[in-house]
Amino acid sequence: MPEVPAEEEEVPSIETVTDGYFEEEYYIGAEDAGDFLIKLGEQFKEEDEITITGDDWELPFAFGEPVKLDIEFEGDGEPELEIEVELSGRVEDETPDLT
Repeated sequence: MPEVPAEEEEVPSIETVTDGYFEEEYYIGAEDAGDFLIKLGEQFKEEDEITITGDDWELPFAFGEPVKLDIEFEGDGEPELEIEVELSGRVEDETPDLT
C-alpha cells in the first residue's frame, strides 16, 4: 500500500548575506570555538572563498591576499586575549571597460 505523503516540514529559509552590514556574536564553549576555527582554517587552505553559516543565514566571501592577523593581549586586571582575522575582498585581475 502506498504511503500518504507526510505534510512537508517547514524548512527555514536561509538568507545569503552579500551586501550591507551584518554582525553576529556568540558565546560558546572553547571546544566549539576550536571546531569552528579548524573548519574555517581548512577553507582558508583549500580555497580562496569561505562560507560561514548560522541557523538561518550564510555568508560567502571571496578573499584576496594578504590576510591580516592581529593578536592582542591585555594582562591588567582581568586578562584578555583577542585574535582577529581581517580579510579584504578579492580584487578581480581585469577591470571593466567603462567607456
